[in-house]
Formats: sequence, C-alpha cells, structure tokens
Amino acid sequence: MKFNIRGANMEVTPSLREYVEKKLGKLERYFESPLTSEANVTLRVVKDVQRVEVTIPLTGVLLRAEDKSNDMYASIDAVVDKLERQIRKHKTRVNRKLRQESGQLKNYFVEDPALNGGAAEEDSFELVRTKRFTLKPMDVEEAILQMNMIGHNFFVFSNTEDSENVNVVYKRHDGTYGLIEPTS
Repeated sequence: MKFNIRGANMEVTPSLREYVEKKLGKLERYFESPLTSEANVTLRVVKDVQRVEVTIPLTGVLLRAEDKSNDMYASIDAVVDKLERQIRKHKTRVNRKLRQESGQLKNYFVEDPALNGGAAEEDSFELVRTKRFTLKPMDVEEAILQMNMIGHNFFVFSNTEDSENVNVVYKRHDGTYGLIEPTS
C-alpha cells in the first residue's frame, strides 16, 4: 500500500510518518492481494485537538475513518481500529457483490475466521425504530430552525425552493450546516 501523508497546521515528523505507515500497513493482511491504491492520511492539529483522517479508495469500496483526541498516536490507533471494524463488517457483503458483478469467484477481502477474532460476521443490520411523519413544505432556513428547535442533527423536509423535493439539512462537525438534495 502506498501512503500520502500530509499535515495540516503541523509538520509530519519522520517518526510520525513511520508510525502511520506501520499501523496502516497491518490492514493489508485483510486483503487477498497487495493493495495498489494510495491511502490518503491527513494529520491535523486545531486548538490542541489531534485529528487523523484516513481514506483508502479501493475498487468498488471506500474505506474512511477519522478520530480526534489529545494524543496523535492514540488517534492513529483509534482510526486503524475503526478501519479494521469496517473491513470485518463489510467483508462478506463486498465479496458477494464482487462475485455478482464479475460472474466469477473473486474475493477482495481474505476469508479467514482468525482475522475476525473467531466470530462469525452478521450480514444484516438491525432496524430498531421506524418513524412516519408528514413532510411540511418549507425553505432551507426554516428547516434549519426546526432542526435546531427539536435538538436533532438532521431534518427531513419538503423544499419549497426546489419544486417540493424531499431534502435533508444536517449539522456538520464544524458547526456549519449541509443540505442533501436529490438529482434529477
């Protein structure tokens, strides 16, 4: 695996670069063949908060994780743990999808129970609640106000500015807002 490691508001020291490469290199054991893609790693420090973001684009799959803490090395460890959980969780589904698309027995991830901690992976998600409600037509600003009023971090609404399509506003980690709208 190749690494693209960059620092934002900080200098990436050789020891930090080596630690990232060593930790992320351990992920290769989960794959059938050596990875040819590039792992994009951003190390960032903002007000004493150490943040690590890792994106690994693969064929048909995007692995992405981020973590922040007061220690850069702890953040790196946490990101690697998150990526390992993603790989274990999606391994069966991705392998099945690749077989269906290519028509041949092809695995992207290694089929080794020892790497899963001996546990069988569940291939389904547990839905624990369903909500039904009427979409009120409103503009984006009103939707943000409604979202803040009920204390949620997202809000589904019928957008009057967009021919009443269903849209979603959401609160981002940096305190700003985002809008999800369908394409035609």
